[in-house]
Amino acid sequence: MAPNTLSQSNQKRNQPAASASAVSFITGVSKVATGTLLGITMLTSSMVAGGLVGLAISFRNLPDVRILRNYAPSETTYIYDVKGKLLASLHGEANREVIPLDKISPELKRAVLAIEDSSFYSHRGVSPVGISRAFLANYQSGATVEGGSTITMQLIKNLFLTPRRAFSRKVAESILALRLEQVFSKDQILELYLNQVYWGHNNYGAETAAQSYFGKSSSDLNLAESAMMAGLIQSPEILSPFVSPQKAKDRQRLVLRRLRELNWITPEEEANAVKTPIKLGKITSFRQSTLPYVTDAAIQELTKRFGRDALLKGGMRVQTTLDTNMQKMAEETVKRGHRNLLAQGVYADQMALVAVDPRTHYVKAIVGGVDYTKSQYNRAVQALRQPGSAFKPFVYYAALASGKYTVDSAVQDTPVSYPDGYEYYSPRNYDGSFMGSISLRRALEVSRNVPAVRLGQEIGLNKVIDICRTLGITSPIEPVISLPLGSVDLTPMEMAGAFATFASGGWHSETTLIVQITDSSGNVLLDNTPKPQLVLDPWAVASLNQAMQGVITSGTGTAARLDRPAAGKTGTTSSERDIWFVGYVPQLATAVWVGNDNYAPIGKGATGGTFVAPIWRDFMMQALKDVPVENFRSPAEFTRP
Repeated sequence: MAPNTLSQSNQKRNQPAASASAVSFITGVSKVATGTLLGITMLTSSMVAGGLVGLAISFRNLPDVRILRNYAPSETTYIYDVKGKLLASLHGEANREVIPLDKISPELKRAVLAIEDSSFYSHRGVSPVGISRAFLANYQSGATVEGGSTITMQLIKNLFLTPRRAFSRKVAESILALRLEQVFSKDQILELYLNQVYWGHNNYGAETAAQSYFGKSSSDLNLAESAMMAGLIQSPEILSPFVSPQKAKDRQRLVLRRLRELNWITPEEEANAVKTPIKLGKITSFRQSTLPYVTDAAIQELTKRFGRDALLKGGMRVQTTLDTNMQKMAEETVKRGHRNLLAQGVYADQMALVAVDPRTHYVKAIVGGVDYTKSQYNRAVQALRQPGSAFKPFVYYAALASGKYTVDSAVQDTPVSYPDGYEYYSPRNYDGSFMGSISLRRALEVSRNVPAVRLGQEIGLNKVIDICRTLGITSPIEPVISLPLGSVDLTPMEMAGAFATFASGGWHSETTLIVQITDSSGNVLLDNTPKPQLVLDPWAVASLNQAMQGVITSGTGTAARLDRPAAGKTGTTSSERDIWFVGYVPQLATAVWVGNDNYAPIGKGATGGTFVAPIWRDFMMQALKDVPVENFRSPAEFTRP
């Protein structure tokens, strides 16, 4: 029994020791667990606190929604002809026309609210019901699949935040939405939203979307069209009727059903809308101008005044000076004239025409090339070409205005040389002959070179250049001896504008393609009402006009004769690289240029009087068909300087 007793005794002695170890182990584990739990709790609390502090700091730096009081979204600029016909629309990424809420169809407003935010007029920027629904959907899917955003939150996202889905962004949306609803009325928010939302195909806002999808204003949309358009907001490029008519129709039915469930329409209205035929319009973004040379020239002028960014985003309404009927006449004249030149063996690949009203200096027609589809280079305003003898009227006017000459004064058409650096310059006439003593009138009529150079030297080339500047010519001009023969590069626009001042008797306004520019609210940004100033001596101009009429009646420009008094000047450069005719009546001045873009010679014997004057005449006969005959004023009416 002893072993057993001993064994039991030993067991009794060992039990307290074993219990102490267990207690020690349990106590240690308990301490570790307690410490770990405390650490986790403290860490979690720190993370939450840090996160809240981070959010607080972030949200403290959120944008101030009050800046929307002066918010002006980017808008499409529209260009019209002088009678209000739309020629082109210009925009960057966003094709948008902002309109007030009361100009948007009630049907569209209801449809958008039904599918996007039916409790819009009852919540204060955030919809708890919508958020709860979205939370449940996201929890069940394990990902962010539904936003639960109100229209106010969507507007905030579009204007201030990135589209990335994240908890912090959603909280920021909510905070800003609450702020926005404190500053703006519901109608103001809805108006901002409907003008801001993206509807696909670069259409932003209800108006441009309605014009694109249905070819009508948003104010005229019916229930069927409104439901289809409202349904596009969720995914406009995928649901677009231009891309997937069936998806667009299915989405329309969903919107209509939602409207009926809300009791905003009756079942009969729903059924009728589903059956209503939808007539689609055309995608309006980035469409080509109906008169591309016109709009290109207008864009060039607008960009100089306002800058490219303002042009593409400023929502300008630009009324140009262009007469569409006259423009079409000009374009057809250029095409027909070019065909005739080729038929006559004249190898010129391009032509330009500019017509200006001398009374206003408004450009009435502008053609920058034979075929815009083949070349978009606008030679009327971009090509700098030598005018040749068409420059001589500036020299002759300077001589007449000096008071030293009349059109009957004699000038010598005899050999002469002038020092030109280390050499001598000896001007020659086109035919190589000399006519001796000749009147200014006859020298201009038959375009003699030597008398023009002599006059330039006697009057002073800087004086001639000053007159060119007075007439609106801005291209660089150097006082070289051959300047009177047109050794300078000018545009057809500059030539037409300068000659228009001769046609007006010396009254000048800035030559322009723009009548007026307003913003989308009708505020005038630019008013180009003509403010003519008398910049030339009336007697000298009248004398010049008298001589230039002789160019057409008995000089180098007889092929330009009209059924009325007209004045003009031929132009032919050396090697026949450029040939011109620039002429006018008191109501219209027109410059026509012919040449090759690569400056290749047109052909031996090609002159402005032979080949360009008939083209000028063709256009002028059409343009002046219903315009009364008017005479130029006589020099006898004015006092000689």
